[in-house]
Amino acid sequence: MSAINDPSPTPSQTAGNRETRRAPSGRQSGYIDPGSLMRIKNMELRAKVIVQGFLNGLHRSPYHGFSVEFSEYRQYSPGDDLRYLDWRLFARSDRYYIKRFEDETNLRCYLLLDMSRSMGYGSLTYQKADYAKTTAATIAYFLSLQRDAVGLVTFDERIDEYVPARFRTGHLHRIMMCLEKTLTGTATRLEPPIEQIASTVTKRGLIVLISDLLAPIDTLETQLGYLRSRGHEVVLLRILDPAEVHFDFDAPSMFEDLESGQHLYVDPAAAREQYLENFHQHGLRVRQACSNLGIDYDELTTDQPMEIALFDLLHARMRRGRTISRRGRSGGAASGGSAARPGRSSSRSDG
Repeated sequence: MSAINDPSPTPSQTAGNRETRRAPSGRQSGYIDPGSLMRIKNMELRAKVIVQGFLNGLHRSPYHGFSVEFSEYRQYSPGDDLRYLDWRLFARSDRYYIKRFEDETNLRCYLLLDMSRSMGYGSLTYQKADYAKTTAATIAYFLSLQRDAVGLVTFDERIDEYVPARFRTGHLHRIMMCLEKTLTGTATRLEPPIEQIASTVTKRGLIVLISDLLAPIDTLETQLGYLRSRGHEVVLLRILDPAEVHFDFDAPSMFEDLESGQHLYVDPAAAREQYLENFHQHGLRVRQACSNLGIDYDELTTDQPMEIALFDLLHARMRRGRTISRRGRSGGAASGGSAARPGRSSSRSDG
């Protein structure tokens, strides 16, 4: 919602909450300020700045947790076929690596981006949609560097743009051009994009849903369950404005539901407790739905550094790989190192 007679903007009508996890002040200097990034108008350049800063931070940090050097190899795990060990690489690095084949190396990822009108809210100098589009652009840019196939679906109450997952010259630019488009949608409907992906993408892949999740939980759980039943790995990134989370408004104001256009006069002092309770309960139900389905879930507020979304995505994939490795080898040690971002708690579900 937006306030009509109050100079301070107010949050869109919603029901769901969580505690905001801000980067600690001692670590904030290592990240790029989101407000500064938003002043870069070109989406591809914006994504490039974030990814380069992210990779430089990995090389400087003792908290690597995953490697970005050997894109065509993976570390040896007990039980792997020794015929595929790369002995030349072992001679250079004194570590065992297995050669990876095309169907194992090349990830197929679809980014599902919510462009409904509620994403147009922003209490800062930019909107949730700006933050979400930049997050999608950053993931697409990073995966393209890894020679992975990336696709994009933007939606509101219907599918707006559908770009199949590919890796070839000019494809990333096409995705960036779609992300440059302005917000034109109304309500949020999760069914069309998820059904489109489930019916057309036959190979198992990674689906990243980026949304504020202002949708009925039952619908969300049903549609995400549909994707999981097709064998896809799913990551859900919920984008929220700080004002939606804290509801720190003082003066009574006229609020507007950005999706329905309904107006409601609200006294924040009287409504705050119930709003925060509803918001919190909605967030709990989203988490529980993701936990039930084995979906990695994270929440980001638009004042948080944008590198965090990329870290969370890679961290989720690394943890998922270790989980599969444990299940596949009885009593065997899990492969891969652990990754932890210092000073920031995690609230995601393990699959």
